[in-house]
Amino acid sequence: MKISILFQRRDDTLEVVKSGDALTINGTEYNFSVVPDGGTLPRDAVDCIWLASDVERVDGVLQLSLIVPHGPAVSIVDPAPLINPADGVLEFPK
Repeated sequence: MKISILFQRRDDTLEVVKSGDALTINGTEYNFSVVPDGGTLPRDAVDCIWLASDVERVDGVLQLSLIVPHGPAVSIVDPAPLINPADGVLEFPK
């Protein structure tokens, strides 16, 4: 799985737990195992305010972008995507 991060100025919190091809985002599970290789699940087909892109599977790898909230900050640097994160709670750059 490749998860690109898009920072957004927000005061809410985000918890993402990965389990295989599924992400549990703030308590709601989104199972992306149905996306075939070369396939795309349109962003509009997923009722999730944190999803910022279509979900694609390219060469067997799920690819998506998530909005990650940040509080007040002087500068924000675009972080590198999370590549093949382990199952469990995902840690995002601060």
